[in-house]
Amino acid sequence: MNLLYKISPKLNLKILYKLKTGYTLSLENPVKFTEKLQWIKLYERNTLMTRCSDKFLVRDYIKSHGCGALLNELYWEGFDPEEIPFDELPDAFVIKATHGSGFNIICENKRLLNREKTIALLKKWLNAKFLLCYGEWYYGVEKPRVIVEKYLKDEDRDTLFEYMFFCFHGEPRFIHVKRAADKDAANVYDLDFNLMPDVKMGEEDDLGVELPKPENLDEMLECARKLSKEFLHVRVDLYEVNGKVVFGELSFTKGAGFNRIAPASFDILMGSWLELPIKVGEKCWIIKN
Repeated sequence: MNLLYKISPKLNLKILYKLKTGYTLSLENPVKFTEKLQWIKLYERNTLMTRCSDKFLVRDYIKSHGCGALLNELYWEGFDPEEIPFDELPDAFVIKATHGSGFNIICENKRLLNREKTIALLKKWLNAKFLLCYGEWYYGVEKPRVIVEKYLKDEDRDTLFEYMFFCFHGEPRFIHVKRAADKDAANVYDLDFNLMPDVKMGEEDDLGVELPKPENLDEMLECARKLSKEFLHVRVDLYEVNGKVVFGELSFTKGAGFNRIAPASFDILMGSWLELPIKVGEKCWIIKN
């Protein structure tokens, strides 16, 4: 598939879309959200996407949009894991490679951390390449590095919750909420934090647990608007820790656009929120569904 992508990105994505969603991909008249994400991967070239996909460089973007207070405390950043000042770090911290998803090491007790294995793993991650065939061109454009951040812990809750705001043309439309310790279950809420029990974004739901409405929901929504206004679509991930909003990351193509969103009508509804500037010959128009 990587070879096919080099020869024909369109054909490659059409095959993958069919295999993963079961549906036929239309790039000429995309209607579903998942279809329009394929179009974005092929044709959208907003250079901000490359910087905002990097977990270190995105910090400047957050500051430039008046949201610097949301940033987690940064202990260290650099390109060589050998230079991490472990002795100077607090007992708990988080280490991340800046160019990918899941490249995280959560250290709750520094005395139990195997430094040699940690350094070796980080070096491996820094050399990791993304699957070319998925078409997420903006990952890995910037030189990857390592960052060490403050370990987030809420004093009143056993776990953190990740609030993911799906934004379209600068407006959040709904919230996808996960317990940070469980990446495989999540619920969907409207902007008033009413549960949407029938909607699934590709993961199982977490309906057995009443997830808390964030105290700072209005602030979160305002921050999501500020941070999303430069993009056709972006997901703004935020945490609420000890009563304070903390930035997580910006994500542009959830699941590379291959998630099976249920019901299918919600995939279509999401698509109606995303207007694409499609060019044919010398003409240009905006698709509105």
